[in-house]
Amino acid sequence: MLCCRYVLYLFNAPVGPQNSVGFMRKTALVIPCFNEAGRLKGDKFVEALAKNQSLDLIFVNDGSSDDTGRKLAGICANYPARSSVIELEANSGKAEAVRRGVLKAIEERFDYIGYLDADLATPFAEIEKIEAELERKNAEMVLGSRVKLLGKNITRKLARHLVGRALATFISLALNLPVYDTQCGAKLFRNSAVIFEVFKEPFLTGWLFDVELIARFIIANQASGKTKDNHFSIIEKPLDEWVDVQGSKVKLSHLPSIAKDMATIIYKYTPALYRKT
Repeated sequence: MLCCRYVLYLFNAPVGPQNSVGFMRKTALVIPCFNEAGRLKGDKFVEALAKNQSLDLIFVNDGSSDDTGRKLAGICANYPARSSVIELEANSGKAEAVRRGVLKAIEERFDYIGYLDADLATPFAEIEKIEAELERKNAEMVLGSRVKLLGKNITRKLARHLVGRALATFISLALNLPVYDTQCGAKLFRNSAVIFEVFKEPFLTGWLFDVELIARFIIANQASGKTKDNHFSIIEKPLDEWVDVQGSKVKLSHLPSIAKDMATIIYKYTPALYRKT
């Protein structure tokens, strides 16, 4: 059933000039943007496109009220065949921006699809390592993980780190999965019927949509008959570099919304995640 819905979705998708032959392409990264004009490093995106001919960038301008749209247009003008902008009229939140970008990447038949924060706290070099890990271990999904180890350049504010560790404990229990870091904005997965199932409907959560994504992924795999023995080929890849960038949109005032997202995940997904398979 999953495969049928996926094939129908691809069959009905508009076919652009780059995928008119129907073949899979390599990697698309979705970059959600909301009022990022002051933080966008245009030269870094252009440099990544110049270096990696198998990389496409899909920017999603999430109803920005600043100069983000113009800056994105300038970036894409350098490589119009491998970069594009989805314009959302109203601010819909990161979860919906990522979802819309991923669905476009699925339509365009990329082999690998991921997303990355616009501030490039995770540099492109780390995405290349994540992709290599996905291929080497034949994984379905690889999560970038901010583990502070000797020899790694992981720079986070102490308060965000402590809140993150408390969240991680809850998330590991809620997902029934020994995961260390779900909230890092760098993830990559194979284009598949399961991934389409994960993204086809809007997410119920906002701040914790990354957690909901993983929950949907596990449940969709269960529905297709896979077991939990290998955690459905989800792998965490410790990053060598991640540097906190000023201007983060996560604030203490958002804690009530995060708590609401926690309750939603427990109510909607946790019972199924603990069900015997």
